[in-house]
Amino acid sequence: MTLHVSRPSPAVVLLEMDQPPVNALGMATRAELVAALDAADADLAVRCIVLTGRGQAFCAGDDLIEAAGRGEAGLEAIHNFNALMNRIEATRVPIIAAVNGFCLGGGLELALSCDIRLSSPDAIFTASGVNVGLMASVRRLPRLIGEGPAKAMLLSGAPVDAETALIRGLVTGLHRSVVKDALTLADRIATRAPLSVEAVKRVVGRPFDERAELAALYHSEDHQSALQAFAAKRTPTFRRA
Repeated sequence: MTLHVSRPSPAVVLLEMDQPPVNALGMATRAELVAALDAADADLAVRCIVLTGRGQAFCAGDDLIEAAGRGEAGLEAIHNFNALMNRIEATRVPIIAAVNGFCLGGGLELALSCDIRLSSPDAIFTASGVNVGLMASVRRLPRLIGEGPAKAMLLSGAPVDAETALIRGLVTGLHRSVVKDALTLADRIATRAPLSVEAVKRVVGRPFDERAELAALYHSEDHQSALQAFAAKRTPTFRRA
């Protein structure tokens, strides 16, 4: 087992990568991640996911020892990795990356595929594709932090500390108890109107029809319930309807 799946609260799933020493994303861990995401998508009680790594690393990307032995299958494994990133991005509910340590290469791409990134103060971020003769994060990193800062990371392969990552907008906060704080944020998200949360995730930064999404939300029972609750000065109850 290289991925631990738990339910810290009824609406939140915690995914913890556990592949010492640096939580590399070999083929087995990738398959477990896909299975966990499929299960979360199918369970409408799940409203948010937190993804982190156990130990001193969030994720160091592909398992390079495993990759060295793939031979001609290596390119297909890279395509498989990119498909996993797209799968994470397309997950029904928001995913919070709790970056607890080293976040390198494909691990950075993994964090970028999530919707929100919180970081421990001692985390290190490296776009290390050029260090191993490849490239990664060339779409998501510029989209998030801008082309200039992204190119400085992508072309140099140099590490960036957590404070710099915060300044550049790569992460949204530094947290000593990063997993605990990510779970607190996940619980907050889980109490918001679920149809709205899912629509926001679909629309932000992507070419979806915002008018159609808003029309569906306007006519939802959750929106009408929220209006009635506001008038009655009580907390709304959202039923994903």
